Amino acid sequence: MWAGAGGLLGTAWQLQQATLAGPDGRWLAVSVALGLVVAGKVSGWTAGWRAAVWTLLAAALLAWSLTDWRAGQRLADRLDPALELQTLSVTGVVSGLPVWRPDGVRFDLVVDAADPVPPQGVPSRLSLAWYPAGDGAGFTAKTMPRAGQRWRLSVRLRLPDGPVNPHGFDMVLALFERGVGAVGTVQNAVLLAETGREPIDRLRQNLRDRLRQTLGDTPAAGLLAALAVGDQAAIERGDWAVFRTTGVAHLVSISGLHVTLLGWLGGLVIGRCWRLRSAWLLVRPAPVVARWGGLGVAVGYALLAGWGVPAQRTVGMLAIVVGLRSGAWRWSGGRILLAAAVGVVTLDPWALLQAGFWLSFVAVALLMLGGTAPSDTGTTARALGWRGRALAELRSLWRTQWVVTVGLAPWTLLFFQQVSLVSLLANAVAIPVVTLLVTPLALLGLVYAPLWGWALPVVEGLMAVLQTLAAWPWASVHLPAVPLWAQALGVAAAALLVAPLPLGWRLAGLPLLLPMGWPVLPVPPQGEFELLAADIGQGNAVLLRTAHHTLLYDTGPAYGRHGEAGNAGERVLVPLLRALGVRRLDQMVITHRDTDHSGGAAAVLQALPVGLVQSSLEPGHPLRQHAPHQRCTAGTRWVWDGVAFEFLHPEAADHDRPGIAVLRPNAVSCVLRIASARGRAALLTADIGIDQELRLVIRQPERLKAEVLLVPHHGSGSSSTVHFLKSVQPTWAIVQAGRHNRYGHPAPAVMARYGAQGIAVVQTPHCGAWHWRSADGAQDCTRRQRPRYWQRPESVPVVVEALKDGPDIAKSSSTGSNAFNDPPPP
Repeated sequence: MWAGAGGLLGTAWQLQQATLAGPDGRWLAVSVALGLVVAGKVSGWTAGWRAAVWTLLAAALLAWSLTDWRAGQRLADRLDPALELQTLSVTGVVSGLPVWRPDGVRFDLVVDAADPVPPQGVPSRLSLAWYPAGDGAGFTAKTMPRAGQRWRLSVRLRLPDGPVNPHGFDMVLALFERGVGAVGTVQNAVLLAETGREPIDRLRQNLRDRLRQTLGDTPAAGLLAALAVGDQAAIERGDWAVFRTTGVAHLVSISGLHVTLLGWLGGLVIGRCWRLRSAWLLVRPAPVVARWGGLGVAVGYALLAGWGVPAQRTVGMLAIVVGLRSGAWRWSGGRILLAAAVGVVTLDPWALLQAGFWLSFVAVALLMLGGTAPSDTGTTARALGWRGRALAELRSLWRTQWVVTVGLAPWTLLFFQQVSLVSLLANAVAIPVVTLLVTPLALLGLVYAPLWGWALPVVEGLMAVLQTLAAWPWASVHLPAVPLWAQALGVAAAALLVAPLPLGWRLAGLPLLLPMGWPVLPVPPQGEFELLAADIGQGNAVLLRTAHHTLLYDTGPAYGRHGEAGNAGERVLVPLLRALGVRRLDQMVITHRDTDHSGGAAAVLQALPVGLVQSSLEPGHPLRQHAPHQRCTAGTRWVWDGVAFEFLHPEAADHDRPGIAVLRPNAVSCVLRIASARGRAALLTADIGIDQELRLVIRQPERLKAEVLLVPHHGSGSSSTVHFLKSVQPTWAIVQAGRHNRYGHPAPAVMARYGAQGIAVVQTPHCGAWHWRSADGAQDCTRRQRPRYWQRPESVPVVVEALKDGPDIAKSSSTGSNAFNDPPPP
């Protein structure tokens, strides 16, 4: 037990590192661990606290060194930076379950060879996006890559990367955990052959295709595909939102409940069949065969469903229980759970950083902690016969759901800043329907396809109920992220509330929930403001906060060629706002209609109440219908908490020029200046160009000066003139752009001008989200707050300091062109 706990602690310790220890550090750790083992044995510390301590330390050191070595192996299997954005020819086999979209497909490729570059320059596993015929025309499920096929592909690759924001999803970690060493796009492709590799994934894809052919591309088919073969991508984003709001998302993934149920049914059938031949009973007893057969069924289903963390945990626990019963050994439930956790982490150390790992294991631990039924239940059941037993079962089911719902609430707040208030009711309906009807029909349909048709009305009825519950005003509550000490108190409170303790002890847990449920959030002082430039790729999105007000300046881009991969609003901004405790936006500014500035607006407007939208959008634009709206016009001023806000552009006449908002939207970008009570200012310029800059310099030079400048048009060559920069005189210039964006932003010549003026430039691709406070002028990059070894190594400083050798700064800051930005995953 102590060895298992030490192994988990050592792995968790290694995952917090910013850099790897390297061979010397690993050998030192192994040597110390072996020394502890020898010292313990020689000293006779085989029991007691001394034995526990040296066992814990030795196991922790060994696990730490093993994880560090494995991390080093994966980092060595990354794309050579010198090959980024080059067109390469690679040959490999499609692995995993390809994700098909109307305009293309995403899939993993296990590389066999690379030409004309040496194989060592290309990693062994790639994540690729393929958009045939430019926009996917003529691309069907029959022609898309399939698991097990060998292809020769012409690709452009880059190192894994993703947006880095406070409390945001770590996309690079997700790719690192899968062993992906590069991401890229397919330029040309030639199918070479069908291979015998990836048999499980080939089976999964064949079954998924058959389900689609039977039911069509419907929401119900997506849910059945998720339950049958683990195709989570088949579920629409809107349906995922309903599942999260109602707290039933665990049921539409392959949960431990599904694996256990199928293993139990498989064992029951195998045991019955084994008893049909008396000769078989002489070879092995039927109960033994049933146990191992049920375990085999559970393993097969877990593999078919994608081998996720809940499935791994369940299979591990079932395997331990079957092994112990076969050997007539007895372990406590806690020891079995610990052994299963060690097994999962041994296979995948980075699972410790997954929310699914903690939710899965904590749920089982809570059931063990709070699963004791009232002492008189059994007596009542015996006294009342079958009615008593039925009542006892209902009480047990209710208590189980209560324990899981209440006990996991702080954990869901910790990971997602959200807790469902209708979870008890939704799960009371969904658990029996999904477990006893939908899942069996989804699996039996793999053998007899018409059964999928029987599942359709059941799924549609369930979705109608869940959508109704999700539409309730208080269906779920979003709370901000809280400090570690508040998280620890919340977790302890949940354990107390579900523990089989006297009522007084359990109620003592309620006050411990207050720091998590009613947190005290830091806000700027009166007369000051904070600026957060989010990392959203190619676009603008800046959050401004005063003591009691919040303004969002632009909403970032839509991702994918036609927005099919979501947008910055739902993927980045809404989670960020909720984690920061923003429940309402007093104002939103949509500077102009371009989708890299307005792409996330609809998602934000749908998720949060907005007091007023100011924009240059033309009359009739759909975004003007969501909230009170007015035009952003030069001279419009207001004051919040001692902080002055003023629009400097466009003029009222600019709005009235026919077609300008549609034909030349950059020219009417809303330029906003924010100034603290002490005069520290920020100037946000969106996509204005040289003409607009010169007009501002001529008409309002005294109002341009600011300490922080949002670089016009992401650093385009048609912006940031010397006259404009001399008028603004910023200390900091922030560039919001996508790494390797196809426009080449920021332009080297523009960066040279900033360098020549002694202005420090911050680029969000290298910095992540950038935070600045007017109260003391302090600034910081999110990438520097929690560095981790799997993050992309930066070839340039996250902040290019103010030097006079402008051309060198520009050269080091250039990010290239003619590539793409991957959107963050769902």
